[in-house]
Amino acid sequence: MAKHQYPLEPLFGKIISPFERFLQQVTAGGIILMGMTLLTLIIASSPWGDAYRHLWETPVRVGIGRENMEMSLHAWVNEGLMALFFLLVGLELKREILVGELSSLRNTALPVAGAIGGMLAPAIIYYLFNPSGDALAGWGIPMATDIAFAVGILVLLAWRIPKNLIIFLTALAIADDLGAVLVIAIFYTKNIDMMSLGAAIGLLGILVLCNRGGIRYPLPYAILGILLWMALLKSGIHATLSGVLLAFTIPAHPFYTPREFDEHLNKIKNDFRGEILTSEEVDTELDVTRTYAIAESIEKASSAVQSPQQRMEHHLSPWVTFGVIPLFAMANAGLDLLAMPFRDVIVQPVTLGVMLGLIFGKFVGISGFAWLAVRLGLARLPDGVQWRHILGAAWLCGIGFTMSLFIAQLAFTTSPRLFEEARLGIIMSSVIAAIVGLTWLYLSARKVPS
Repeated sequence: MAKHQYPLEPLFGKIISPFERFLQQVTAGGIILMGMTLLTLIIASSPWGDAYRHLWETPVRVGIGRENMEMSLHAWVNEGLMALFFLLVGLELKREILVGELSSLRNTALPVAGAIGGMLAPAIIYYLFNPSGDALAGWGIPMATDIAFAVGILVLLAWRIPKNLIIFLTALAIADDLGAVLVIAIFYTKNIDMMSLGAAIGLLGILVLCNRGGIRYPLPYAILGILLWMALLKSGIHATLSGVLLAFTIPAHPFYTPREFDEHLNKIKNDFRGEILTSEEVDTELDVTRTYAIAESIEKASSAVQSPQQRMEHHLSPWVTFGVIPLFAMANAGLDLLAMPFRDVIVQPVTLGVMLGLIFGKFVGISGFAWLAVRLGLARLPDGVQWRHILGAAWLCGIGFTMSLFIAQLAFTTSPRLFEEARLGIIMSSVIAAIVGLTWLYLSARKVPS
C-alpha cells in the first residue's frame, strides 16, 4: 500500500511555545481592537451617532422565575462581560507568579519596579491638575496600561527588537493590571451591602475548598463564579473583581504529573498493541469500538495532564481577545469627535491630567524606577535589552485604553461631562503614545539578525 502524503502536515505540525501563541493572539487582538475603536469613533461622529449611543442604553433583563436582573446593554458589557476579561487577567497573573516572569525575585524586580513607577508618576501628575473637587476621583485613570495595544504594537517591531523586551513589557503590563485591580477594589468601591459581601466571602471560601479538595472539573467553578459575581454586584464592590478572585481559586496543578502521564500512555499503547494490532478482526464493528475506546482514553489523559487553569486560559483567551474587548471598545469609545469642542475640552484639567499622566507620567515613572532598581542592584536588564529599548517600551505603556476607560467609568459615574473629558484624554494620549513609542523603537533599535 502506498504511503499517504500530507503536504500540509509540516505547516500544522509546527510546535509553538505557549508564549509565542499568546503573542500572536495579543497581536491579532490589538489590531482588531484598533480597527473596532476607529470604526466606533466614525459611527459615533456620523449622523447615526445618537442612535448608536441610545442602542447601548437599551434595557436587558435576565432572570429565572421571580429572580430578575435588569441593566442597560452598556452595563451588561461593563459589569458582566468584563468579568471574563478580569478572569483572564487573573489567570495570566497567576501563571506569571507561579511559573512565568514574576516567579523569581530577580526576574520580577525590573518589571514590578517599572509598574510601580508607571502607576505613581501618572497619578501624581493627574493630582497636580486636579487636586480637589469631583475631578479628583479620576486620579486612577492614567495609571493603567492596555496590554493588547502595547504588546500588539511592540510585536510589529519584533524583527528590530530583542524578544526579551516583549517579555519584559508583557510582565510589566500584567503587574500593572494587578495594581489597577487593587486600585479599583480599594478606592472605587463606595456603599457596601454587608449581607451580600458576606455571601461573596462564603462563596469564595467554598471555591478555595473546591481547589484544596482536588476538584478539577470546570462546572462547579463556573456555577460558583456566577454566584460570586451576583453577590459582589449586589454588595457594591465592582462585580468584575469576581473574575480575579475566581481565577486565583482555579487549580494550577493537573490531575496527572508528567511521569504519571507517561506511564498511563505506555499502558494505553500496550493495550492498543495487544488488543488491536494483534487482532485478526479488521474493520469490524468490534474492532472500531475498541479503537474508539482507546482513543478516548488518550484524549482524557491528555486533558488530565493539563491543569484546569491552563485549559480555562486557553479556551477563554480567544473569546476575550476577539469578543469581549472589542465589544467594550464599541460600548465605551463612542466619542462624537465632530461635536467635541476641542479648544475648550483639551485645556480642561481632567483632559490634561489624563493625557500628561499617560504620556509623560508613564514614561518618566517606568524608565525612572527601572533605572533606580538596576542602579541599586535590585534588578538587571534582560539579556539583549538595552536602555534605549526600555525607554521605547515606556513610551508604549502610555496606551491606557481599555483599563483607563474602565476606571473612568467608575470615577465619573455621576458626571458625564468629566467622563467625556477623560475619554478624550485617554484616546488622544493612547494615539500619541503609540506613535512616539513605535517611532522611537524603529529609529533607535537595530535590526535583529535572523
